Amino acid sequence: MECADRLGSKLNGDKDWLVYLLKCADHSLYCGVTKDLEARLFKHNEGIASKYTRSRLPVELVATRKDLTKTEAFKLEYQIKKLPAGRKISALKNLNLEKC
Repeated sequence: MECADRLGSKLNGDKDWLVYLLKCADHSLYCGVTKDLEARLFKHNEGIASKYTRSRLPVELVATRKDLTKTEAFKLEYQIKKLPAGRKISALKNLNLEKC
């Protein structure tokens, strides 16, 4: 990778983060952020990823939003967590990030 490419990547942010939504065994929803979805899902179903999902196994992936910077992913996760459960799945796919 050339120096200019690395600089452009740092300025634009690496778009390799994603926000995911899980449906737990009790039908509740869990929202999280990761760079490695496969590993994170494995950890959730092993009961070692989150205190919330540990007692609600198994979990099932229901939605994702990919190609986000770390900042974008955490902002979107925060916005999703504020919504009522019935709006979270559609919002994850459609919500535009608010600018601070």
